[in-house]
Amino acid sequence: MAYKVAVVGATGNVGREILQTLADRQFPVSEVVALASERSAGSEVSFGEDDVLKVQRLDTYNFKGVDIVLSSPGAKVSAVFSPKAASAGAVVIDNTSHFRMEPDVPLVVPEVNPHAIANYTKRGIIANPNCSTIQMVVALKPLHDLAKIKRVVVATYQSVSGAGKEGMDELFNQTRAIYMNSPVERRKFTKQIAFNLIPHIDVFMEDGYTKEEWKMAVETRKILDPNIPVTATCVRAPIFIGHSEAVNVEFENPISEEEARSALRNAPGVTVIDHRVDEGYVTPAECAGEDAVFVSRLRKDPTVQHGLNFWCVSDNLRKGAALNAVQIAEVLVKEHLGKKAA
Repeated sequence: MAYKVAVVGATGNVGREILQTLADRQFPVSEVVALASERSAGSEVSFGEDDVLKVQRLDTYNFKGVDIVLSSPGAKVSAVFSPKAASAGAVVIDNTSHFRMEPDVPLVVPEVNPHAIANYTKRGIIANPNCSTIQMVVALKPLHDLAKIKRVVVATYQSVSGAGKEGMDELFNQTRAIYMNSPVERRKFTKQIAFNLIPHIDVFMEDGYTKEEWKMAVETRKILDPNIPVTATCVRAPIFIGHSEAVNVEFENPISEEEARSALRNAPGVTVIDHRVDEGYVTPAECAGEDAVFVSRLRKDPTVQHGLNFWCVSDNLRKGAALNAVQIAEVLVKEHLGKKAA
């Protein structure tokens, strides 16, 4: 069976990656519709190697007859148009932050909690988690199954593509300005991003954490286990694509490096590259364009009774957004819509 799919925010970084991922994975489409703002209407986007789609206006589009909507236009836009699409009969997989913590909207990482997709019937909407949360819970899931996680401490080093095209442009322009001895201009980020690190992603909250750090904590609990405390420090790094995370995990039960490494190697979506030699680990430059969450630097934490440290990297536009959304759609059609049609 083939499905009519609409991609909302088709001209953005994630929207373009969704279109490419649908084509790469040969998702069963009967028709693909590219939607964006009035400003982008009439422009063209690629679908696979050979097909070109003309972008249509989101604000005037009638979703009747659309089976699945993959939406990534920004939270405020999703708040209006995702419910509209769901009301027209589509199932919406929403990549923005707007619906993630609503109790009647499933928040899904297919390698971790695919069973939650069944709850899409409540609102017709499935939420795609935050990019930094996705890669961490993919790595945490097999370890939690093995020894039960007691506490997680994570520091992230997140690429500028997480802030959209404007973030990527700012890194490029500032880097060029520094090499040309020109003034460095700031528009998107709060401080210079070129050759720098910014310990500030999203807005500050009353307790001193940023909203990005809060998202990692609450989303992990909703996806993986409501009893896991997470404390995060989220840092913007001068990297175009690829998020990195230094993760410290304390467990309820004993766990050895060998047991953890074996569990991770056998886990879906995880690739372990961990050699204690020069170049025996994965960096964000090497994960761009790849689907996996790469785990390296796995080692015991001697400061707690049952503790491990590891490093993980992933392409935030693919697994952190587009791929995860398409994987949700794949489970949806295989386990729910396909059976419903049959």
